[in-house]
Amino acid sequence: MHDRRVRPLLDELAVEYDARYGDLFGRGAAAEELNRYPAAEFEGPGGALLVIQEDGESVAGGAFRRYNATTAEFKRIWTHSAHRRRGLARLVLAELEALAARRGYRRVFLTTGPRQPEAKHLYLSTGYDPQFDLDQDPELIRSLAFTKVLSVPPLS
Repeated sequence: MHDRRVRPLLDELAVEYDARYGDLFGRGAAAEELNRYPAAEFEGPGGALLVIQEDGESVAGGAFRRYNATTAEFKRIWTHSAHRRRGLARLVLAELEALAARRGYRRVFLTTGPRQPEAKHLYLSTGYDPQFDLDQDPELIRSLAFTKVLSVPPLS
């Protein structure tokens, strides 16, 4: 994702990923992960990028790309650390879901890491189905996958 509005969010995300996962995946693995997908995959018609700005500052965002013909994969749902605990991640998630449904997707697939309990809680509390045993140690699972069936948008 090369949009200048998203760069501050991704830069902070890389620092936080390294802090949380450096001993698990190795230092610098965050930058590799954040650059894993070509930016074009997050552009229309199969993808989208959402950035919330306040006073010209990017405070939260997320994106999706085509996972398969009926499923969008949500990536990089993130709130800047100075703007957390305001419901912005929920707003980003809801907007991405609505946009994905309007684009014809019927399901969402996403993953989060084992050291992001706040993300796990967000997805569970917004109707996502875990694709793993909630009683198992997240560190053993490593990649926590979730799915959700989207509501079909009304016909215009």
